[in-house]
Order: sequence, then structure tokens, then C-alpha cells
Amino acid sequence: MGKKKVLIITYYWPPAGGPGVQRWLKFVKYLPDYGIEPVVYIPENPHYPIIDNTLVSEVSKTLTILRHPIKEPYKLASIFSKKTTTTISRGLISEHKKQNLLEKLMLYIRGNCYIPDARVGWVQPSVKFLVDYLEKSEIKTVITTGPPHSLHLIGLKLKNTTEIKWIADFRDPWTTIGYQKQLKLTNRSKQKHKILEKEVLNAADQIIVTSQVLKSEFESITTHPIALITNGFDYEPVTEINLDKKFTMSHIGSLLSKRNPEILWQVLSELIDENESFASHFQLNIVGIVSAEVLQSINKYNLINYLNNIGYVSHKESIKFQKQSQVLLLIEIDSEETRSIIPGKLFEYIVSNRPVIALGPKGSDTERILKETNTGQYYLYSEDKLLKEVILNYFESYEKGTLQTFGIGLQKYSRKSLTKALSNLI
Repeated sequence: MGKKKVLIITYYWPPAGGPGVQRWLKFVKYLPDYGIEPVVYIPENPHYPIIDNTLVSEVSKTLTILRHPIKEPYKLASIFSKKTTTTISRGLISEHKKQNLLEKLMLYIRGNCYIPDARVGWVQPSVKFLVDYLEKSEIKTVITTGPPHSLHLIGLKLKNTTEIKWIADFRDPWTTIGYQKQLKLTNRSKQKHKILEKEVLNAADQIIVTSQVLKSEFESITTHPIALITNGFDYEPVTEINLDKKFTMSHIGSLLSKRNPEILWQVLSELIDENESFASHFQLNIVGIVSAEVLQSINKYNLINYLNNIGYVSHKESIKFQKQSQVLLLIEIDSEETRSIIPGKLFEYIVSNRPVIALGPKGSDTERILKETNTGQYYLYSEDKLLKEVILNYFESYEKGTLQTFGIGLQKYSRKSLTKALSNLI
């Protein structure tokens, strides 16, 4: 008997870089181990703001990949300002008071003319293409994953015109995601988002979310089944790595303008002034895209001479930085909307054997996972004294050569274990 087939509709796929590609790249990798043959549908000519060619090698040469052209506004917008278009597509949106007229206009157009997002133009051509494909194939189950949430509209239309089972996977929230506040949405546009979100949640046969907070949020909108399958970690083959000689505190991933932990910069500045040994050993690593506002804050607190601004690196390189750093930093925006966001890197952090210091809002799923796995400490933006105390404690352990973590129950967050949970839903 042949393997059961499933069609996975995703926008992000190698050579795309960043966290959006990891989840389904790994699911696709392990689904065949559970008797399921994935078929992946992606754009033929996507606009990826981040490229990581090293991920291409992780795609099986026997995998069936369907490609169909997409028309995106970013290419047209780049005619007017390539720099502004690139930064917006990466999520690097300036503070309102620092936005020029062009950026304000582009954000308004993006928010109100492209609902739910800039890939909405791919919906109708994809439906037409996939209806024909599904009629000729043996595929009975379709999975859509967002963001971009416009891909769920493909699933919605396929559900209404075919006999498929439809699973909608939400890597992030829809109407409550933080950046919607920056898109200058009119009341009419906000309402349209809510209507589309409700339609999707009440039409999908199965919903998957990545956090308990988001699961609770969606349960107030739909009675359809919702499964919690978090992101996770894969066992990455790396050569032996030696810990940094310096007391490195490293943030891996994007630091957007709203993700600017001034409380951390202030505490670090105080420790440098008060502790000569700390000042001589400390180094701040930022590995990934960082906004100008964050760099200005680091400079404001006289930390610029301690900063190693590495920039974007491949996923494999980021793993090396995680494993060789003394302490890992996880920063989330201090907002109610980010309680349901669990950064994908958290799961790679917790298996790095390095202690994690996280900052974020009260009631975050990230806090629960760190406590449950015994892999780090979580603080609110008001807890500067506690934050200062733990950094000093970690530094003293570093000086003694005893700084490490002892994780508990990590296996359930492995990509293979999570794929097994997914296979049970398919």
C-alpha cells in the first residue's frame, strides 16, 4: 500500500532564510517516516527578503514541488524606493515619528489595499491551478501555513470547491499580530481582516497553532478542533565548538525597532561601570538584522565598544554562535499581542546547553517553556533588579568555568516528535 499524500501550501521555502521556512522544511523532511508523502506548492518567483542557500541541501531530491507564478507589489514598489521596500518587507518599520512621507504612504497602501497581505494576488491563480491538479491526483488532504495568511484563503476556496480535508496552520496570530498596528489600517480594513479570519477558522477541518495563548484566542472564535504543535529543534550536525573566551551575551535573529530592550542596555551599562572584571570580559553579540533605533539605544548606553554586530548569517552559522556563546538572549516586544509569539529560535536555544535570558510580556508561552525545561530565566520589562542579579550570577559562574544548563524534557520539542503529532492529524 502506497504512502498517503498531502499537499502543503507554503510561501517560504529554500532558498528563503529566516524562521518562516524552518517549520515546514522540517515537517516535510520527517513526514515520510510516518507513512505520509508530502507534495509542496510554492511560488515560482517569490520576493524573499532574506536568502539562505545552505537550506537548499535539506530538501529531498525526490520531493515533488509544484511552482506557480506570483505577482507581488514589492517589486513594483522598489521602483520608488528599493531601500524602504526592503526594510518594510523584512519587518523593519521605523517609529511613526521617524517615518518619511513615502514610508507612510507605502505602509498605508500595504495595509489597506492588500488584505490580508501583499501575497493576496497569488490566491486566485493558485486556486485555479490547484483545483485542476487535485482532480488528477490522489491527494485528499491540503495544509496551508501562514503568515502570509492569504495562503489560508487558498485553502478556504479549495475547501469550498473540492472534497478535500483542509488543515490550517498558524505560525503566528492573524488580527492580533503586533505589526498590524503599524500598517495604518482603516476601521473598514480592520473589520475585513476579522471577517476573513473568522471565515478561515470556521471552515478549516483542523487548525494548528504554535502556542497555548493563540489556541485560547482562537477558541473564542471557532468550535472547530485546534491542535497545539509548537516549533522545535533538529539535531544539527556540527563540529566540536569551543565556548567563547569572553563573557558573550548573544542575540540570534532580528532586532526590530519595537524589539528594543532599553532595560537590558541600562543594566549592562551599570554592570560595566560597577564591575571592572565584567567590563574587561563582556561582549554583546547581535547575529541578524538589527534596526537603526536599536543601534542608537546601544550607543546611548555606551555599549557600542562592546558590540559585535555580526549581521545576518546562514542557519548553520547561527547554530555555531548559539553553541559557543556564554549566554543567549531572547527579546520579545513588551506588548499584549506578543504573548502568543514563541520565537522559533527558543527551541534551538534550549538544546544549546547555554543559559537563556528572555525579556517579554507577562503571561508569555516562552516563560512557561523556559521554566518547564529548566533552560533559562524570563523577566518582565519592569524587573531590572532581578535581571541585573541573574546576569551577575551567570558572570560569576562563567569566571568559575561552571556556566551551563541542565535541560529537562527536551525531546518532545524535537522536530521528529512534533512531526509524529502532525501525522496523527493528517
